[in-house]
Amino acid sequence: MADEVLEGPVLARALEERPGWQVSYDGRAIEKRFSFASFSEAFAFMTRVALAAEKLDHHPEWSNVYNRVNVSLSTHDSGGVTARDLKLAALMDRFAGG
Repeated sequence: MADEVLEGPVLARALEERPGWQVSYDGRAIEKRFSFASFSEAFAFMTRVALAAEKLDHHPEWSNVYNRVNVSLSTHDSGGVTARDLKLAALMDRFAGG
């Protein structure tokens, strides 16, 4: 059974609690760019997130260039953003110190 997709005002309200996160151009994901002091800090962040994501069985789409990590979260089997994405976003913010 797929998770409930959050859209429109419901998603906008949820993102008010997650500074820096934005809805993707197609409205089917949330996105954020994290910046760190160095590559090793960015990689440490990704390692922590990877371990937490594995426990949640919910994995980000992301890329890393030096000290930046660009993230896109979507629950693909639901076709959009769900509470699972918001939970992982909150963990990412915490791991990044935000």
